[in-house]
Amino acid sequence: MSIPQFSFEFYPPKTPEGAISLQNVQQQLATLNPEFFSVTFGAGGSTRDKTFETVIDIQKRGIAAAPHLSCVASTKENIRSILNDYKQHDISKIVALRGDLPSGTMSAGEFRYANELVDFIRAETGDYFDIHVAAYPEVHPQAANFNDDFKNFKRKVDAGANAAVTQYFYNAEAYFHFIEQCEKGGITIPIAAGIMPITQYSQLFRFSEMCGADIPRWLRKRLESFGDNREAVQEFGLEVVSRLCQQLLDGGAPSLHFYTMNQAAPSLAILKNLNLNA
Repeated sequence: MSIPQFSFEFYPPKTPEGAISLQNVQQQLATLNPEFFSVTFGAGGSTRDKTFETVIDIQKRGIAAAPHLSCVASTKENIRSILNDYKQHDISKIVALRGDLPSGTMSAGEFRYANELVDFIRAETGDYFDIHVAAYPEVHPQAANFNDDFKNFKRKVDAGANAAVTQYFYNAEAYFHFIEQCEKGGITIPIAAGIMPITQYSQLFRFSEMCGADIPRWLRKRLESFGDNREAVQEFGLEVVSRLCQQLLDGGAPSLHFYTMNQAAPSLAILKNLNLNA
């Protein structure tokens, strides 16, 4: 078994205090020698400048940075400009996504789907960028069914994606089934398993409703039983997610991608619980 890799996702800080806090989080996680740190891109590009600033700061600190790029509200000209800016700062990883429309916005921009964005990046920059795309083991919430969603994923791979990161999930079998379908479909790119630490049930429920991630009934009922006991939620969540991560790694997942919510402690606690001997 090869040594697993890890990556961590952040969102751009909104305040100077948040920026200082995020730098501290990054320093703690950097001790794990991560493959990269990714930085999200707000709905409709609402955090574009802050994403750029955060990415450049990460790169200066010696960790590979992977900015998110979104189709929504983007034009070919502004994507071309962003790509050139990243190239000038030696940023060579991109997470290419369709993205979500911000509230009240009707136009999706010049790119409708992520495969079109991947294709454009390849046409503009050749093989310069290592392009990661999203995968949905439990099916994208707007897809009609698994087959349609899988065809959409394959279009992104065929357009030139190098790797993928999944939406988070709590059922390892969903990931393994997705990988099996990829193998049957001739898709060989590495697919990192997306991991969301459980620290607060109400927040997790809200996020899962928006992104379509399934919280299994047994898990939901156990979390609900803790009520306002946040410490109990975190202790149980640590146990559940650590077991999930170990199952994924033992089953051959090449890497884990942590949705950190700009916190270091939950991810560090999970990784401390894992048997990482290769």
